[in-house]
Formats: sequence, C-alpha cells, structure tokens
Amino acid sequence: MSAAGIQKRLTPARILAMKGGKPIVCLTAYTTPMARLLDEHCDLLLVGDSLGMVLYGMETTIGVTLDMMIAHGKAVMRGVGKACVVVDMPFGTYQESKEIAFRNAVRILQETGCDAVKLEGGEEMAETIAFLTKRGIPVMGHIGLMPQQVQTAGGYRSVGHSEHETSKIRRDAHAIGGSGAFAVVIEGTVEPLAREVTAAMHVPTIGIGASSACDGQVLVSDDILGLFNDFIPRFVKRYDELAKRISAAAAAYAEEVRSRQFPAAQHTFKRRS
Repeated sequence: MSAAGIQKRLTPARILAMKGGKPIVCLTAYTTPMARLLDEHCDLLLVGDSLGMVLYGMETTIGVTLDMMIAHGKAVMRGVGKACVVVDMPFGTYQESKEIAFRNAVRILQETGCDAVKLEGGEEMAETIAFLTKRGIPVMGHIGLMPQQVQTAGGYRSVGHSEHETSKIRRDAHAIGGSGAFAVVIEGTVEPLAREVTAAMHVPTIGIGASSACDGQVLVSDDILGLFNDFIPRFVKRYDELAKRISAAAAAYAEEVRSRQFPAAQHTFKRRS
C-alpha cells in the first residue's frame, strides 16, 4: 500500500483532534466481512476482547489470549479502508510490567497492522501508558466499569454511585488524560460523572453506558444487530433482530432440503454437451 493510501485511513492523531467536535462513531468488529460492512460508517473500529463472549461463548473476557486478539485483528484489517482500528490488549498481557506491556503491544501492532492498542485501568496504568506512548505506541485508555476486573469488582454493574467510586474515576480520568493516551473509553459510569469527566479531559471520551455528552459512542456490533442474546445490557439499543431473521432463514432452508425443493434445477450443473 502506498503512503497516500495509508493516509486515507483515520489515525489516532486525527481521532484526538475530534475532541469537542462531531461525535466519534465506534463499533466492534472481529471478522473481515463485518469490518467491510462497518468501515464506511465508523470512525473507529474496536477489535474488542468482548469477542471471547460474543464469538467463543466465554462467560467473561478473562480467557481471551493475545494470539486470539492478533488473529482477529488481522482479519479486521483485511476489511478496513477508512476507520482507525484499535485492538484490545487482553487480560494478563500488560499488567505485570510496562516492559511486558511494550513487548505485547509491539507484537499486536507489527502482526496486525492496526493503528493502536487499548488497555483497561486508571491511575495504576498511567505510567504504563506513558511508557508505551513515549515509545511510539498509540494507546486508548479505558476507565469506569472494566470488564477484565469484573471478578474483583463484584460483577457487571454501573459505577460512580458512591463518593469513593466517584473520586476514583475522577483520579483515573486525570491520570489517563495526562498519560499520552489519544482517547479513553468510559464504560458503565453514571451519566453526570461521565459528563463531568468528558468536560474536564483534553482527549476524546468514548462512552458505553456513560453519557451522550461523551465525544463518541461505542457498542458491541452483535448487540445492536440482535445477534448476541445471552444478556442485553441497559445501555444497548437494538437496531435490528438479525438472530430471529437468521433462524427463520435456516428454518426455511431446512424445510426445502427435507421436502427436496432445494436444490432446484438452477442450483445444479448440467453436463456439457
């Protein structure tokens, strides 16, 4: 790909420049076909570790591996021409030390060709993010509800209700905002606090179960399409019910196969004369 071709895609720097402007549109993508469908409509595509639950049937994201994220990151990159692509760093690949985080982030960037990585954590991860960004790795932060910490946080629940939680999220926002991250996801955070944090930060905030005042929004694509039905978070809006339509199509196919209506003549090959 030429340098001119590369520049057509949105970069982390251009996402950073969208702070306070037109809302940033972000959805998750895990496969090439889905990336192709979403690319035209999104500024950001997130290869989220949510794929563990959505694609692999895991109960949490904890079991997702670096190899899984790289494989799906490669798949998404094959289908992208416009959007900035961010790949999640899975649990256990960055918390131990900033040096290990650097090596794993480099591997993600080199093997997928993506634009940036995302990692969860507030003030405790600010030093690691600064270490990565100073060495040329664009990083998106993630504060509020952090799915990789769900086992110690008491489950999937909104945060920012108590003064202790509110104070922690404010500190996290301040720390990540000053760490060199080009954007930060705010998840599952009470609306007034997410609004306050967005106004205070100089980098774009991407909300998921947060506030319409965030600089952008992200949802899991399978949630908005009605493909993932294990549970529906409060913050999800269904834009279609594809699971029902897929099931109906499969039922129609099964009926035609069993009644020998399919394949019809137009679906088979005639011998050449």
